[in-house]
Parts: sequence; C-alpha cells; structure tokens
Amino acid sequence: MNQLRRGAARIGWEEETDMNRNRWIRRAAWTGVIALPLLTAGCGIFSQNAAKEIDPPPVETQNEPSGSLQQNGTSSETGASMDLQTGETQMTVYLRDSHGYLAPVTLRTTLGDKEQLGQKALEMMTDGGAYADQLPEGFTGIIPKGTSVIKYTESKDTKLATVDFSKSFTDYNAAEERKIVEAIAWTLTGLPDVSGVELMLEGTKLTEMPERSYPLDRPLDRSVGINLEAADGVDYGQSVPVTLYFSSETQDGDMYYVPVTRLINRTDDLLKASIDQLIAGPLGQSQLIGVMTPDVQVKSVVPSDDMITVNLQDEQYMEGMVEPDEMLQAIILSVTENANASASKVQITLNGETNLLTEPVTRPSFVNALKS
Repeated sequence: MNQLRRGAARIGWEEETDMNRNRWIRRAAWTGVIALPLLTAGCGIFSQNAAKEIDPPPVETQNEPSGSLQQNGTSSETGASMDLQTGETQMTVYLRDSHGYLAPVTLRTTLGDKEQLGQKALEMMTDGGAYADQLPEGFTGIIPKGTSVIKYTESKDTKLATVDFSKSFTDYNAAEERKIVEAIAWTLTGLPDVSGVELMLEGTKLTEMPERSYPLDRPLDRSVGINLEAADGVDYGQSVPVTLYFSSETQDGDMYYVPVTRLINRTDDLLKASIDQLIAGPLGQSQLIGVMTPDVQVKSVVPSDDMITVNLQDEQYMEGMVEPDEMLQAIILSVTENANASASKVQITLNGETNLLTEPVTRPSFVNALKS
C-alpha cells in the first residue's frame, strides 16, 4: 500500500462528496485567436503566465555545490532559479491559504553566501517565522511556530534531503499533521537536486509523525499527495490517486491555482481520468472553483516520448472562439503532474484541429508567482 493510501487510513480521513460544485468559468465574449504566452498578468498579486513557449534546457555550471541553483535556468518542476542581474532567487513554497488548502506560491528572496535553498524555503514556511511579513496576504506557513532547522543537508548521489527540526516541530494540532508532511514534501522535491525527504527531530530520525503517526519509514516524495480527497463512492482498496489543479481566489479576488490529489476508482488510463476529473470539478463542500466548462469532453490523452497530446471535443465551439486560459492552464499542470518525468510537453487539440495552442508548450517552471 503506497504512502498516500496508508496516510489516509492512518488519520481516519473522510470527505463529504454529496454534490459537485458548479462554479464554472463562463463563456463571455470570447473572440480572436490564442497566442503564447497564454496567461498574461493582469491586476492582482500573482503573475499567471504558466503556459509559455518551450524553455531551453537549463545551463549547468561547473563546481556547483549540492542543492545550489542552476543559473540562467530552472528545474523541470516548480523548482528555483536565480536572476544573475539582481541576485534574487525565485523559488516555490507550499503555504496554507485562507480556505485551509496548501497552494504553491513562488517568492523572491536573496540567499546569503552560506544559506541553502531548502533550508530558506522551510524557514519561509514556518508559521509566524522571520519571513511571515514577506508572504502574500491570506497565506501562512504550515510548519509549527517556533520551529527552527537545526541542520539541513542534501545528498547529490541519492537526491535525499535530510531536515533536522527543533523540538517545537512537534507543537501542532493533530488535524494539521498531514498538511505539514505534504507541504514539506512538495516544497523540497520541487528543488533541482531533491527527490526524497527524510525528517529528524533534534538529531533522531523520525519514523512517524508524533500526533497521528503518519508513517515516515521511507523518504517522503510527492506520492504522499496534496490536499487529499476522494471521489464520490470510491473504493479505497481499489483506488488510484490523480492530482488536479483547480483555481481559488483571495479575499481581494486575485486568482491562483491549487493542486488537489483525488482518489478515484482504478483505471488503466490515468491521464484521461485526470481530465475527466477536471471536468467533474471540485467536490461538493470544496471552496475551489472549477476550471473546465461542462460542455467540453475529453476524447483521448495520448503520451508519446516527451509529448502528451490532449484531444478535446466541444460541440458548442465556433470558429474564432477562445477556450478559457484557466482551463488550458489547469490541463497542462494536471497532465504533466500525472505523467512520467520524461513527458514535459503538452499539445491540446479541439474537435480534431490543432488550434488551441500554436505549438506544444512545457509545464511552467513556476506557479502562482508573486509579481515583482
């Protein structure tokens, strides 16, 4: 049984799913043709240009210490990058939003000569910590107040990050345990040289979390899921997880994306199922907003080498109309999250025509980036 399913069972987690939420993105005055980048920055605190022209490979620098940034480039995930002109580092951390969800937020900071990227990220994720005033309004750290990172190391050979926390790490509400684990795992495995995370407490390896005994007997990675939920009527013993991206809004109406790992009945076509679940939308008690219009159908999702081709059908589509950017964004994020690591490019066709994207695009390097 994988970590996600074991963790769900350990905490006795359930989710109400009595009806699907129906806050669909509306088709209003869609005209013109779509161009890249898809999502342009408007008002608000987040810059949403996720779908963009294919990035060149990162430039690797020689004699680069483990865990350091790749200059002039990013990791294949949300990762991190350094602006050589300003010296600022851009990195993604997972924070708790005003609705209680974990959401990626890409922040800018400056690293000191001896500061490690992973440790800085964890410090930014500490509730009420030194960087609390740098977080956007409505977002807070999930790591317990007063926690400090005694030691942070990364192994270049094993790509394992080891975090030794102070005693205050155990001072949390039991209901927050899973989210703490998820936020740490998803933040650190988004860094260039980390694929797994091991937790310690004042020099002693943790084999389970202290409150609800979430298992830590193997390195944490993204198989733990994030914002875990279950589709209506799912059989836990025959379920598989898919990670979906819906949208949410700040109190000021700024839109941002939230990943949700949903347990669904077992299927042989996980990529198609992920788009089907996007169409199904958020669960009934969710505070999230649907990103797919209900008249869109997914005909197939075909992986091939490093490309994923998503074939959609929309009987209501007329020449000259433009599908919502939020929908295209969510598709790109969702299918690349559920595909194997080599599949990084996405092409989307509508009614058999390649007319939604002028060319294949890669998964964005950063999601929910704060405007500079």
